[in-house]
Amino acid sequence: MSPNSLRKERSAARMRRDEHERHCFIVYVGGEPFGLPVDCVQTVFQIESITPVPLGPREVVGLVNLRGKIVTAVSLRRRLQMPDAPQTKLILAIGIEYRGENFALVVDEVGDVVFLNPQTQISMPPHLDSQRAKLTEAAYRLDHGILSLLHVGALFDFQRRI
Repeated sequence: MSPNSLRKERSAARMRRDEHERHCFIVYVGGEPFGLPVDCVQTVFQIESITPVPLGPREVVGLVNLRGKIVTAVSLRRRLQMPDAPQTKLILAIGIEYRGENFALVVDEVGDVVFLNPQTQISMPPHLDSQRAKLTEAAYRLDHGILSLLHVGALFDFQRRI
């Protein structure tokens, strides 16, 4: 095999592997890590003020200003049906665009971007709460535990109650 065709074969193999590789952004809620696909994360920012939305879903904490745009702030804690965190001055959010609408996903902490090896994907743990499972796209075994990759569509689908 010529060096040129060997390079082409390696490049094609790398492209096939890249199609199955996933990178995700780690966020923490209640000390638990969750993954968000990198391609859906636009920005990480600190919320300075929130305007409440009367009669909105409980998960919607309000409206916030993100670079001159008014976006809907959604609590990941509330979507996962966890108790609210103690009030702090620092409110972190992940800017996400979904179906042409902008959202701020409120989280406790922001972590690193990690590579999810397809070989570490596991079937959904049978003990996973059914409501939480609806918000989970996949589960991966990492060195420090199991990571739930969040299903972005389900996070912002308020028509379907979980």
